[in-house]
Amino acid sequence: MANKADKWETNVSGKFYVDQQCIDCDLCRETAPGFFTRHDDGGHSYVFKQPSTQEEIDQCMEALEGCPVEAIGSDGEE
Repeated sequence: MANKADKWETNVSGKFYVDQQCIDCDLCRETAPGFFTRHDDGGHSYVFKQPSTQEEIDQCMEALEGCPVEAIGSDGEE
């Protein structure tokens, strides 16, 4: 389970975030490319845009549920 105390500072504020457990597997970036991107220097993903529609939220939830190391959280600041 992702820990918001360990989330990357590159995440935009909001409900979804990526924490330091990320192994840079690319699943979230393929599942929800409109919201997750890669921090090239750090070698990890982060949330660059928060979802606003139910369809967008569903894409982010699919990425969260598919993350092999549970590095995506949905309990960030709304």
